[in-house]
Amino acid sequence: MTLQNKVALVTGGGRGIGRAICLVFAAKGADVIAADLDLAAAQGVAGEVEALGRRSLALTMNVADEASVNQAAGEAAAWQGRIDIWVNNAGVGSRAMLHEMSAEQWDKVLSVNLRGAFLGTRAAARIMMPQNSGRIINISSRAGKGGSYGHCSYSSSKAGMIGLTKSTARELGKYNITANAILPGFIPTELTKNLDASITTPEQRVLPRAGRPEDVAYAAAYLASDEAEWVTGIGLEVTGGTGMFAG
Repeated sequence: MTLQNKVALVTGGGRGIGRAICLVFAAKGADVIAADLDLAAAQGVAGEVEALGRRSLALTMNVADEASVNQAAGEAAAWQGRIDIWVNNAGVGSRAMLHEMSAEQWDKVLSVNLRGAFLGTRAAARIMMPQNSGRIINISSRAGKGGSYGHCSYSSSKAGMIGLTKSTARELGKYNITANAILPGFIPTELTKNLDASITTPEQRVLPRAGRPEDVAYAAAYLASDEAEWVTGIGLEVTGGTGMFAG
């Protein structure tokens, strides 16, 4: 399974799962665009990609801002003349019980996670449709299926990403563009460090070890590959078995 000479863009590519996706894609032969709100972090990952022998570009992108997404997408498409793979990975969380959550907290999470995935998907579609090929991958969450105590805005945004993925797959299939979602379980990253301990314990998993960002990255590499050209509209759970008997 190879991504040789493919061009991939990863939002939130400067750290955590996004960084892992950039590096796994590069190891499998792709040239990688690391797009992140933190340009310095994206530049650091771009350097790591280049150390693996692949070309890389670091871009500033605020996924919740339409102008920022469109500008970055234009720069990315001009870099190699195409984008073969677009990964909507950037995301935020906000811990608050439903009855205590402010509208501002809700709006911030939905703006980055769901609006950001929409803006990215739309930008990717406009690039990929004339190519008559492409892969769009949304990093959703197991919480989008089963909910998450104290994280209703996050769960709602990730559930929305699943619906976005399926609708995208239906609309873009005729252009040989696939759209799939990955639903990670708990993965230790900067985003998840403040999650409730009750959902991070080994008892919540079937497999003994904790998840790693690379586990999600390898799933993304499969969905981005030619071997997955007949896989679209799915939500691939990468959870160590978390929640396999419920939801």
